[in-house]
Amino acid sequence: MDPKRLGYVFTLLAIVIFSVQDAISKHLGSAYPPVFIAMLRFWAFGAFAIALGARGPGGLRAAAATRHPVLQVLRGALLAFQIVVTITAFTTVGLAHSQAILSSGPIFVALLSMPLLGERVGWRRWTAIGVGLCGVLIVVNPGGSAFDASVLLPLLSALMFALYVIATRLVSRNDAASTSFFYLGVAGAAAISLVGPFFWTNLSPTDWLWMGLLCITGMSSHYFLIRAYDLLDAAAVQPLTYLQIVLAAIIGVSVFGETLSPNTVAGSVIVVGAGIFTIWRESVVARRRAAETALPNETGK
Repeated sequence: MDPKRLGYVFTLLAIVIFSVQDAISKHLGSAYPPVFIAMLRFWAFGAFAIALGARGPGGLRAAAATRHPVLQVLRGALLAFQIVVTITAFTTVGLAHSQAILSSGPIFVALLSMPLLGERVGWRRWTAIGVGLCGVLIVVNPGGSAFDASVLLPLLSALMFALYVIATRLVSRNDAASTSFFYLGVAGAAAISLVGPFFWTNLSPTDWLWMGLLCITGMSSHYFLIRAYDLLDAAAVQPLTYLQIVLAAIIGVSVFGETLSPNTVAGSVIVVGAGIFTIWRESVVARRRAAETALPNETGK
């Protein structure tokens, strides 16, 4: 199969599996402590990361070699506890509503990249950020009579994930993707193991099967996403991830009996539009900078 077409196949597989993973997380999170569910998931993820690192060139020593040990560990810990917040949001706010707010992640990344990465943002991205934040406010609807403070949970999760992305961009300047993946699994598992055992709960035999499926989907979704990024540019992959909102709405309504308010639908459309524009604009700026960097090298030959 053509590499580009195969990259899109991997992207769609990752999106579908992520959606199934979220549904299982909501199912288990409604019966067991979210931190306990996340801990078991990261134990499997950590084992998978160690296995991949051991099979890679140079083995575990090469996988663990990093110029940013503190930041790599913080990345893993941040994602582990972001997943705890996300599972809690799925069970309290709802799958569809939470995903509508979580879709604001790229907007927060663009906003935080200025103070944390020192990036310059032009008026086009500023406009997209402003429009996207308005969309978030429409979904959250803080002035509505039915406002529930628990809706702030997916907003917190989106901010935490944006910080994780910023940290990933920082370490990627010097560390290989395999190293970042290794620390994500191992450090995340270690961090959540400091808290998770205090919430240990005996799973029913049926729920052990669901837990096993959650671990499998967690590993396979990240694997397919990594393969997708190997074959496609981020600007091609990231807009497709917004399909997860549609799948979350379908699963939330058909499986869990959730309802979609007009605010959720309208706000989601605005957030997705602003997010896709932000991703596209970042890719344009990145290509321009790469061309400007390459030009002096060409003229100096």
